[in-house]
Amino acid sequence: MTSKIENICCIGAGYVGGPTMAVIAQKCPHIKVNVVDINPERIAAWNDINLENLPIYEPGLKEVVNEARGRNLFFSTDIEKAIDDAQMIFISVNTPTKDYGKGKGMAADLKYIELCTRQIADVATDDKIVVEKSTLPVRTAEAIRNILDNIGHNCNFSVLSNPEFLAEGTAISDLMNPDRVLIGGEENERGLAAIDSLAEIYNYWVPSERILKTNVWSSELSKLTANAFLAQRVSSINSISALCEKTGANVEEVANAIGMDSRIGNKFLKSSVGFGGSCFQKDILNLVYICRSQNLNEVADYWEQVLKMNDYQKHRFADNIIKTLYNTVSGKKITLFGWAFKKDTNDTRETPAMYIATDLLDDQAEIHVYDPKVSEKQIHNDLEHVAKDDYEQFKQRIFYYTNPYEAAEKAHAVAVLTEWDEFTGYDWQQIFDSMLKPAFLFDGRNILDVLKMNDIGFKMKSIGK
Repeated sequence: MTSKIENICCIGAGYVGGPTMAVIAQKCPHIKVNVVDINPERIAAWNDINLENLPIYEPGLKEVVNEARGRNLFFSTDIEKAIDDAQMIFISVNTPTKDYGKGKGMAADLKYIELCTRQIADVATDDKIVVEKSTLPVRTAEAIRNILDNIGHNCNFSVLSNPEFLAEGTAISDLMNPDRVLIGGEENERGLAAIDSLAEIYNYWVPSERILKTNVWSSELSKLTANAFLAQRVSSINSISALCEKTGANVEEVANAIGMDSRIGNKFLKSSVGFGGSCFQKDILNLVYICRSQNLNEVADYWEQVLKMNDYQKHRFADNIIKTLYNTVSGKKITLFGWAFKKDTNDTRETPAMYIATDLLDDQAEIHVYDPKVSEKQIHNDLEHVAKDDYEQFKQRIFYYTNPYEAAEKAHAVAVLTEWDEFTGYDWQQIFDSMLKPAFLFDGRNILDVLKMNDIGFKMKSIGK
């Protein structure tokens, strides 16, 4: 197996594949990096001369793409050629939760992984290193190897696990300065050589002590476990926020107190309307499914409770709006500031906003939305996904704005659902003056100054206060 990599292919130009390959191309100008995808619209967006039209919004991404694109970074739909040319192939396709058959609602759907693997096996005529970049269940690498070995053209394949640990909104800085790079491979001569080949690429900008080399099974499980632990902390502090609201304690003061304990630390102790995104829920469901399949039901129950608490927090927030507005929001204008699941991204997968909006729409509210990066089309797609059969009646009562002040005009209440920095800089007096009175304000991210908002005249509710 060639140790010096000069040509890379990444199948999948999404939230992981695109930024990861862009950074590799920037840091390793001697390596040709081909990012391929079956979606021509997505590839066209990556190739758009206007960098503002990239399919993914991440701070710093357009600068990285601008430097490397056309030099050694290329985006294409020609998957077969990219596979044929590459010495190392990253698989970075979607692994959604299954919505059918065995494991429905919990297990990872690996059909796209298998399709990619079969395509690699069909096309490859020389030795390849195949790298799992998607988040996958433990022992998926074994399935990949079985397919490659049984239908390949007598090529030698090494299969590595190299999970991503990116946080959307900080993905580029996470790639530039990672806490660790995890590479799992087979514990034999060929597997160890493949690990070293990938490590050599990262070594161009990542110190060797941050590159962890493990067996492939440990690498796959580490990704699921990392996300489970992070989500657990969010659900834990959110559970305490509910208690704080009942007792008069302040969840931010509690979080600060416990976060100063060096054994606990202060990360992921920010109470909110709940976590979203593509990873946390999907990975915990996957972990729960794996545990149940191994008859570890008590372990599965433990991790499943993290998701139940997250769902509780979203519905509790919507219920609080309804209760505060005199137990009815029927016909009332409720303005949502923010739809993305977190700031500095246009990703809306599992965003709390779509669940809160659905609860309010179910109570016959009018929902008016402003988000600086999320499109009207995406909002309707999300709502249709959650509301399903109720979408047709709901869509007449959801409205989209490109101006936050217009969104809030004559509203009964404003709810902040994403922690966009711009929200703290608004003229909240102007917003208050334009709203119906009493003017209710629900801060689902605890980013606004409570005393200032109260002085303006808002009837304000915060999380955990």
